[in-house]
Amino acid sequence: MNVKQMAKGLLIVMSFVMLSVTGITAEEVKINLQQNSTFKDILSAQVGKRVAVRLDLSEEMEGTVVAVGNGLVHIAKLSGKDFYDAVIRIDRISAVRIRVRDR
Repeated sequence: MNVKQMAKGLLIVMSFVMLSVTGITAEEVKINLQQNSTFKDILSAQVGKRVAVRLDLSEEMEGTVVAVGNGLVHIAKLSGKDFYDAVIRIDRISAVRIRVRDR
């Protein structure tokens, strides 16, 4: 097999992978907000996903939701703070930002 054939095969494989990934990320995430929903409910639905939370002191933290307890949420891999996680009191959260679409 010569270099041209290998490059052509690699290009075909890369194209297939890109199409597969594009199909996965094109889905829009739905936020299921009920009349009595709480931040705990919203965050529980986002376990394993990245979110940003705004605290009542106007500080914002972005990271991956690891676990949600009765009054606390564990957020890992904080944006801009690579070596840190955070445990945040849910009653101190004033907003949750969730990426729901690519475009």
